[in-house]
Amino acid sequence: MEAVVNSTTSQKRWYAVRTYSGHENKVKAHLENEVKHSGMIDRISNVMVPADKIFEVKEGKKKSKTKNFFPGYILIEAILDKETKHLILNTPSVISFVGPRNEPAPLQVDEVKRLIGRMEERKDVEVLEVPFHTGDAVKVIDGPFNNFTGFVQDVNEEKMKVRVMVSIFGRKTPVELDFNQVELEK
Repeated sequence: MEAVVNSTTSQKRWYAVRTYSGHENKVKAHLENEVKHSGMIDRISNVMVPADKIFEVKEGKKKSKTKNFFPGYILIEAILDKETKHLILNTPSVISFVGPRNEPAPLQVDEVKRLIGRMEERKDVEVLEVPFHTGDAVKVIDGPFNNFTGFVQDVNEEKMKVRVMVSIFGRKTPVELDFNQVELEK
């Protein structure tokens, strides 16, 4: 009976861990460092922050940033025993494991494969974060309609343009502008 228990507990499984939002990468770095120093590489093999690399246009410049799929959560592949559980729970900014009554519940294998697959397929794809949506109030900050205000009527992500309804001489007129020519009205 004990051999069966040992074979199931010695298998690495994926677990979701709650962290303070925005601290996911700090927790990952700290855990990876502690795993190396404590010699637990054979028991905690992977710490992952599920994220996409996205691009946004600000002030006419394209900037890249990382956007987490699940803010406030990281995934850990580990053989969960008393020591590994203690190490994970005592990492700064870690709140708890995800599971009933804060008891670690392993993730389904197909869920983890789907997440890793999503990250792999999007690794080389440029995802543009569109700061505008239909109906948003915007102010024109560049071009012949500078200082005009209006509402976004249409967003063309591929061309990075928005169609804005502005009032010219008291008449509503659609104007097509680049993303960098408008900003959200505050």
